[in-house]
Amino acid sequence: MTSLKRRWSVKTQRMLRTCQQPFEAIAQAAGRIFSPRDDDYPATGAQPFEGDIPDAHHRHQAPW
Repeated sequence: MTSLKRRWSVKTQRMLRTCQQPFEAIAQAAGRIFSPRDDDYPATGAQPFEGDIPDAHHRHQAPW
């Protein structure tokens, strides 16, 4: 292979790699968005509120 062909081949490969990287990034992001969830949260459903509701006198008082 002559040096001119080798340089053209290296430049072509570099250009193709540069054009391919954004598409790979988009494909990876789409894969993460549309893949099944991998979180390990328990399927407990809605939980009832068990806190204390403040009375009308303390509701609008500043915390300091």
